Amino acid sequence: MFARASRWLRANLPTRESMERSRILRPVAHRVLAPELWRFTRRSVPRGVALGMVTGILFPIAQVPLSALLALPVRANIPVAALTTLITNPLTTPPLWVAAYWIGSRLLHYRNAAGTMVRASESWLHWILSEAGPALVLGLVTITIVFAVTGFAASALGWRWWVVRKWRARALARAR
Repeated sequence: MFARASRWLRANLPTRESMERSRILRPVAHRVLAPELWRFTRRSVPRGVALGMVTGILFPIAQVPLSALLALPVRANIPVAALTTLITNPLTTPPLWVAAYWIGSRLLHYRNAAGTMVRASESWLHWILSEAGPALVLGLVTITIVFAVTGFAASALGWRWWVVRKWRARALARAR
């Protein structure tokens, strides 16, 4: 299955040359198409994962273009950053926002968040501005920090594990 997906990606993704010829990208092609932003290295991949988590969770729209744009100054891997934004999708966003509201209301020491929602039916705008908004924003920022740090660490450790495994296989092949 991986080989099939890999073939499909190679056949359908634009090539570097076609992106260089693009009229839209031509003014910034030298920055966007810098090889270090597209290579999978031990430094760029964890940065891409963390950046993708941040843009995927904090920004509900234009996540992929924003992650690609922010990958330039951070020197993160653009494909990894864009792919990691897919952590939020129509199935994961509602539970994520509910969890963010719950975490934010706990951090802000709101006593009865569910009861407040019921009473808020009289004035939704007041509830959103006074309790729901700050709790949701604080919860989203908290979740973003935790996910970004965890994603960075997990991808760095995963990269290290993969490299060590390759070294051992190479050493075993030489020993034979």
